[in-house]
Amino acid sequence: MNAYLDNSATTKPCEEAVKKAMHIASVCYGNPSSLHFLGFEAKKELESARKSIADFIGAEPREIYFTSGGTASNMTAILGTASAQKRNGKKIITSRIEHPSVIKNFELLGEQGFSPVFLEPDKNGKISLDSLYNAVDENTVLVSLMAVNNEVGSIQDFDKVKSIIKAKRSNALYHCDAVQGFGKIKINPAKSGIDLMSMSAHKIHGLKGSGALYVNKNVRIKPAIVGGGQESGLVSGTEAMPALCAFGEAVNNIGSVDENFNKVKNLRDGLLKKLSTLDYVYINSPEDALPYILNVSVKGVPSQVMLNSLSSEGICVSAGSACSKGHRSGVLSSMNIEPARIDSALRISLSKYTNEDEMQLLFDKIVKTAERIRR
Repeated sequence: MNAYLDNSATTKPCEEAVKKAMHIASVCYGNPSSLHFLGFEAKKELESARKSIADFIGAEPREIYFTSGGTASNMTAILGTASAQKRNGKKIITSRIEHPSVIKNFELLGEQGFSPVFLEPDKNGKISLDSLYNAVDENTVLVSLMAVNNEVGSIQDFDKVKSIIKAKRSNALYHCDAVQGFGKIKINPAKSGIDLMSMSAHKIHGLKGSGALYVNKNVRIKPAIVGGGQESGLVSGTEAMPALCAFGEAVNNIGSVDENFNKVKNLRDGLLKKLSTLDYVYINSPEDALPYILNVSVKGVPSQVMLNSLSSEGICVSAGSACSKGHRSGVLSSMNIEPARIDSALRISLSKYTNEDEMQLLFDKIVKTAERIRR
């Protein structure tokens, strides 16, 4: 038996998404910009996928722009906002626990004359609203804070950020990296005051190479990728039709967000109960974390040693973000977790398809490995 528990890195594409991708690649393979019948059919498929995503988050189809993934969505939102707003101010605010595709773009803007502010998290991996309030001012043009942290699962107060921006009489745009939260918790960007929101297909059982950026219809940002003018000029380049149409199909097959959440929470809580009996296991995720993500440390067993052992037993987990391979976790470091725990950390990430047998196998093999290595 195998156990795939690295769903925050990527999920297994659902059957419906794969079928849609195959249909688009082999039957409806026209370029959606072409003015012939195959182009028209392709355009219909693309707009159908766009509508599925828009409906799911309570947006209008014209507010959804397709990208090549979460990183491209973040880059487009951040650089596009900075370019459009540079005359209004140079202060941009984010946090130390953001995805590298956010942090590195903020660092890039810092080299270009902007003034990036990186808010520190508390011990639970959350950004305090007070620290945000103190940071925002009339010179702020962008606030970018994620909905769910990709390493420990902490859920931020994403629906309160805009009210703070307004309270400080700032015109800053609010970007939310919702890649890990999209499809797992309910996020309605318009109701939460989110101006720009990043999403990715392969985190919700779609295909890699496809993402989306929500841009509020009243917001204007400049394109980060120019060329042929696709996606209303915001994201140029021929659309990756098989993956994007599969994205829409994956959204159509999410099912009940609440039912999926409760199922995964029960599985997570069951594992936590078992792990709590082991005095050498520490829980790094906060109690109210998204149940899809659980970060733990096994004292005395380096992460790579545990990963290799579990992999040999057919179990897939990770040591943290798949985008920070080989580096000590900046997220856990910023949470002031001691280095020894960071170096033995594991990220266990579930999906709606995870089952009890997989969780039991994981627990058994963690115990087996720990007993062997910790002698």
